[in-house]
Amino acid sequence: MADSVVLDPVDLHLLRLLQNDARMTYRDLAAQVGVAPSTCLDRVTRLRRSGVILGHQLRLDPAKLGRGLEALLSVQVRPHRRELVGPFVERIRALPESITVFHLTGPDDYLVHVAVADMADLQRLVLDGFTSRPEVARVETRLIFQQWDCGPLLPPRPEGAPAPEPDRTERKSSSESR
Repeated sequence: MADSVVLDPVDLHLLRLLQNDARMTYRDLAAQVGVAPSTCLDRVTRLRRSGVILGHQLRLDPAKLGRGLEALLSVQVRPHRRELVGPFVERIRALPESITVFHLTGPDDYLVHVAVADMADLQRLVLDGFTSRPEVARVETRLIFQQWDCGPLLPPRPEGAPAPEPDRTERKSSSESR
């Protein structure tokens, strides 16, 4: 397990708020958490430096960018050797259609989330971007009908701590909230 960071209830409250709205001002964060803005700034800075907060992302809607068809590609690479992993992953990450790449255990070596314009574009991507590569032994394609965001991801509760009240706010599907 990676080095974990000890978080107190104020840190956890800050993380919950920032996960729901990463653009909140320190003044607004401080008011909701009940600390001074300078304390809030110090804590968020510490959470960034310690690697708990990894950054901020701008999320785009692939459909609005002309890429309304999303798929998961299960890729088997042969031979599956260390010297092939880095170059293969960098090649896949460089494809404009790639959203996320996972290196897996099991029969498939990689799972790649892609967004393309249509079926012809998906076929082109699979044939030209994947199966044409000498190290790719097999590609299996699964279309994504719909997806939902989960989370927010927070550290586990300490042993014996009471369960938090459930968040009753509705979550939109990714396609609705992008």
